[in-house]
This record gives sequence, C-alpha cells and structure tokens, in this order.
Amino acid sequence: MKVAVVLFNLGGPDSPEAVEPFLRNLFTDPAIIGAPGFIRRPLARFIAGRRGPVAREIYGRIGGRSPILPQTEAQARALEGVLAERQPETQLRVFVSMRYWHPLSDATAGAVKAWDPDKIVLLPLYPQMSTTTSESSVKDWFASAARAGIRASTRVVCCYPTQTGFIEAAAGLIRQSIDKTGGQPFRLLFSAHGLPEKVIRRGDPYQWQVEQSAETIVRRLALPDLDWSICYQSRVGPLKWIGPSTESEIKRAGDDGKAVVLFPVAFVSEHSETLVELDIEYRELAHRSGVPAFHRVATVGIADAFIDGLASLVESALSSTGRAIVNDGGFASCAAPHSRCPLIGPSAIWSTGSME
Repeated sequence: MKVAVVLFNLGGPDSPEAVEPFLRNLFTDPAIIGAPGFIRRPLARFIAGRRGPVAREIYGRIGGRSPILPQTEAQARALEGVLAERQPETQLRVFVSMRYWHPLSDATAGAVKAWDPDKIVLLPLYPQMSTTTSESSVKDWFASAARAGIRASTRVVCCYPTQTGFIEAAAGLIRQSIDKTGGQPFRLLFSAHGLPEKVIRRGDPYQWQVEQSAETIVRRLALPDLDWSICYQSRVGPLKWIGPSTESEIKRAGDDGKAVVLFPVAFVSEHSETLVELDIEYRELAHRSGVPAFHRVATVGIADAFIDGLASLVESALSSTGRAIVNDGGFASCAAPHSRCPLIGPSAIWSTGSME
C-alpha cells in the first residue's frame, strides 16, 4: 500500500519580491476577507500594496525571507522517518502544501497524483482548528485534488489541541525555559495568533481549543501555584479581536514585577510572528515595561514527542473508518456552541471532495 501524507502550513515569502504576492494570496482567501470576489480581489491588491513595505522590513530582520518552508520540510522528513520505522510494510511519502506561497496546493496535488497513492492523509500543522487555517487549507486542497484528478481514499486530521505528543513536547520545552528563571517569580504566557471576535462568534472553535491546549499543558507541567494566562498576538486592522493581547499581558507582568516565560502555543514552527514579533518586538516591550527577564520558549518543531504524535495521528487516520479524527484518534467533537467545528457543523467540509 502507498500512503501520501500532506502537511499543511501557512507558507511565507521566499524573497523580498515575493512579499506582496504572498500578501495578495492571503487577503484574497475568502476565509480571511469574506467579501464577494469582485470586491475581495481588488481589496487584496490594495492591502498588499499598502502593507508590502512594512512586511518587507519585517522579513528583512530575519534575512529577507520566511524560514517556514525549510522548517516544514524538516518536519516532513522527520515524520517520514518515524513512519517508515513504525509502518515498514507501507510505502509512505510526506508532502508539503502551503496555503499562500509555494509549494501551493495545485503543485502538491500534481506531485501526489504523479506518485499515485492508494490512501491520502491530510494533516494540518495547526494543532487548534480554525476556519481561517485548517478549514481554508483543506478546502483549497480538495479543489486542487479535483483538478488533478485524484481519487484516492482520503482522511483528514481535523485538530489535535490536546494530543499527547504535542502536549509532551510543549511541556518539555517550557520546563527548559522555566529552569532559566533561576527561581525568580515568573508568569507563563501562552501566546496564540489572534482572530477577530466576529470569527469566534460565527462558531469558530479556535479560541476554545487554544484554551484546551493551555490547560492540558499546565496539567502536564504539574507545578504548584503556577501563574499563567492565555493571550493573543498579531492583531491588525480596525476590528475588535479576541484578548487579552500579548502586549497587555507583558505589560501586566512588568507591573507585577514578574519575569515572563512565553510559549507560542498555536505555532509549531518558527516564522516572522515568532522570530520578529515575539523575539524582537515583544522582548523590547518587556524591557521597557520593567519585566525582570524574558524567556521565549521555542516552537515544538521537530521535537521527538511532537513528531511521534503526528505519526500516531497518521496511524489513527489510516486505521479509522470515519472521515476525520482529532487528538489521539478519537472522534470527540468541539463543545456545542462551536458550530463551525467540522465534525458537528453544517459545513462538514471533511466529508466532501474526494473522500470516500
């Protein structure tokens, strides 16, 4: 049996010249801007033109390009190695598909079609499901797969906010940073990418799942009287976003005289939002706010526990009779208010396309 695993991630510009096209792709996505296409497309070009110079400056601080593709490729190769050891009777190949920059889903679907697998597992590198990330990527994949003529049996990993490997990897990295505090009082901040409040009100389960991740990691740390909170970064535009903001939580820690240990709970690889926003901008804010020490925890990357957890998700998908799985292979769904959960919501994108 031949199995193709497709890893989904955001993508990022690979040169200064790619910044505006990347932004155009981002803002053309109806999951990001919900206006009709005849409005959305020119609006995307306008926003990309306005934000392009600032974004190029941001990427210039990390070498002029995003590191997300080579890091995702490293995760793909690590996952391929673990799966080869655990499933020696199966031919397994891991592909990478980016949402807003190369390799885009059309190119990846073409490569998967050429390899001609018997089964496909779609695995978003977003532990917490959102309509703006996992759903957008999977919808885009099914459109590309249809154009490529892919008919292989397909399973989708919906989300894994409390998956054992992810939690273990996160807790291990956080412990390393806590050790660096030297016993001084600190506050553990779980920083996640923010979303406009209206997205959550429409039933997006992302915020609830971020909370599940943070609470599960705290239980795994098992530290008495741990001071911790969840916060959200990367706010743009005039809309009201979910909070509290990472910026306000850093300032609060300074007011309380506490060091900060900051973990990017919704990111599994490094990119501009961790390397620039967290490592540079928020570190400078912490210094100005009187935070005694600022320790940024690394993303889970290719940590053994995380890659093992991804392999377990793939194995659960291959052995399941359902179309979508969460966490350690169960079919638990989001809490009832989150109507955009793909397992309970009306869109049910996971049971369409080329899936059996």
